Amino acid sequence: MLSITREEARPLDWIAERQAAMTETVMAWSAINSGSRNLAGLDRMATALEQAFGALGPVRLVAPEPVSAPDNDGCLQPLPHGRIFHLTVRPEARHRVLLAGHMDTVFAADHPFQAPRWREPGVLNGPGVADMKGGLLVMLHALLALEQSPWAGGLGYEVVINADEEVSSLGSAALLAAAARRADIGLVYEPALPDGRLAGARKGIGTYAVLAQGRAAHAGRNPEAGRNAVLAVADLFVRLARLPRVRDGLTVNVASLGGGGPTNVVPAQAVGRFEVRCWSHEDRHWAQAQVAAIVAEVAGHHDVSLTVHGGFNRPPKPLDAVQAGLFEAVRGCGADLGLAVDWAPSGGCCDGNNLAAQGLPVVDSLGVRGGAIHSAEEFLIVDSMTERARLSALLLMRLASGALAWPARGPRP
Repeated sequence: MLSITREEARPLDWIAERQAAMTETVMAWSAINSGSRNLAGLDRMATALEQAFGALGPVRLVAPEPVSAPDNDGCLQPLPHGRIFHLTVRPEARHRVLLAGHMDTVFAADHPFQAPRWREPGVLNGPGVADMKGGLLVMLHALLALEQSPWAGGLGYEVVINADEEVSSLGSAALLAAAARRADIGLVYEPALPDGRLAGARKGIGTYAVLAQGRAAHAGRNPEAGRNAVLAVADLFVRLARLPRVRDGLTVNVASLGGGGPTNVVPAQAVGRFEVRCWSHEDRHWAQAQVAAIVAEVAGHHDVSLTVHGGFNRPPKPLDAVQAGLFEAVRGCGADLGLAVDWAPSGGCCDGNNLAAQGLPVVDSLGVRGGAIHSAEEFLIVDSMTERARLSALLLMRLASGALAWPARGPRP
C-alpha cells in the first residue's frame, strides 16, 4: 500500500484549509435556483461556475441538443434545456479524465425550498447542497489541487457539467457520449451515501410514453363503433406490470394515464407513461423486446394505434471487471487518507450509466456525503467537502504520476 508522499501532501493540505471557503460557496450556490426548467436560474448558475472554474482554463457554454416529448394531449412539444458547461485542459496529453456533474436541481423556481439553513452544527440543509452543488465544489478543488502538483502536465481532462441531468440528460447526452469516447476514465460527482459508501452497480432505466389513438363513438347509441384508447393503455399497463414476475430484479412503474372526457363518449385518445428498471444489459434487451411485443398485442386486441416514445436512455451499469478496477484504485487512495471506502448497488441511475455505456471505467458517486436528496430535507455533511476533494485529488495525482495503473476500457454494451 502506498503512503502519502511529500509532493502529494502539499496539495492535500491546501484542500484541508479550504473548508470555510467551500462552505460559503456552497451556500451561495444553493441559493441560486437552478431547477431543470428554470433557464434563467441555470444561466446564473452557469455564470457562477464560469467564475469558479475559470482559473483552470477557458470555459465554453454549449447549447443542448433539441429535444421534444409528447404532452398530455399526445402532441410533441419542444423541451427547453439549459446550456452545458464544458472545459478542456491539455487535450494533447497521453491520458485523459472526464469529470462530469450537473448544475440542475429538482426544485422549480416556485418551489418553497429555496434557501440553505443550518440543520445542526456541521449539517447544512438546502436545495442542491448534496445533489450536487457540493459535489461540484469537490470536483473543482480536486482539479485545483492537481494543478499545484508536479504531475499536472501529464494529465489531460474534460469537465462537463450539464443542466438537464435531473430530467434524463436528453439535451446533453451527445456531448457526454463524445467526451466519454475521448477519455480513459470517468469521475462523476453525485453524492455518496451518508456513511461514505459509493454507488457500485446501478440499474438502467427505460422511460416511455405511449400515445393511443382509437375512435370516438357514442357510449350508449353505438359503443361498438368506438375504439377505446383509455382502455387500451390501461390494458397495456396491466400487462407490463406482470413483467417483474418473470425477471428477477426488474421493476415496472406505471406512472400516469391521461385521456378521455365525458362518460357518454368512447375516448379516442390517451397517453400513458411508465418506466422499466433493470440490473443487466441482458435484462434491458429482454425488457425492450417485451415492451414492443406487448404494445403490438394490445394494439391488435383493441384495434387502436399505439405510438411509443422514449426507451432506455440510461443503460444499466453493472459492476464488471472494468468498473471494479477503478473502484479498487479509489479504495486504495482512501486507505492512505484514513477513509474506509466501500460501495453498494443502487437502483438509482445517473450520467455515470451513460458514460459506462461507452465502455468507460466510471466511479459516479465521488461527491459529498449527504442525504434526503430530491426533498426539502436534503442535507450536506459539510466536512465531507474537503474529505472527498482530497480523495479525488489523490486519485488524480496518482494517475498523473503513474503510481496507479490506468484501467483498460471495456466494450460498448
